[in-house]
Amino acid sequence: MIKFILKKNTMSSSTAFGRYYAWPVIDETMNLRALAKHMSEHNSGFSEAMCLGVITAMIRCIKEMILQGKNVKIDDLAIFSCGIRNASGGAKSEEDFNVNRNIRGVKLRARATGMLSNVSLNLDATLRKASAVTGSTPTATTPETGV
Repeated sequence: MIKFILKKNTMSSSTAFGRYYAWPVIDETMNLRALAKHMSEHNSGFSEAMCLGVITAMIRCIKEMILQGKNVKIDDLAIFSCGIRNASGGAKSEEDFNVNRNIRGVKLRARATGMLSNVSLNLDATLRKASAVTGSTPTATTPETGV
């Protein structure tokens, strides 16, 4: 079940000013060790240490492949790839382009696939307002985002 709270958009310059939007409530962030423990408890036949070792090695290999310009697809999870964060404005010409001036950095991109795709999540998800689940009244706005 995905719990959510409602937040009001408080950015007066926004066309959505004053409107309410659902934001997911995250109960916890699991680290690799917790994920490995969870996996080992699902009759995988592998110990927590074995699961952790395989996941850790997979992460290192995905990073290595991405840095070599390859996409890595893990079926029913995501396609991982590298993206480029360009500086605003761009170069006036190819000759004017400079990596240090025109590229701010690289970023990791992940596009959901298969069982983790948006379509699949929409079919499988159950949503419930967090205050209905926890009995608390959530804060309506977040100053940092204004939403």
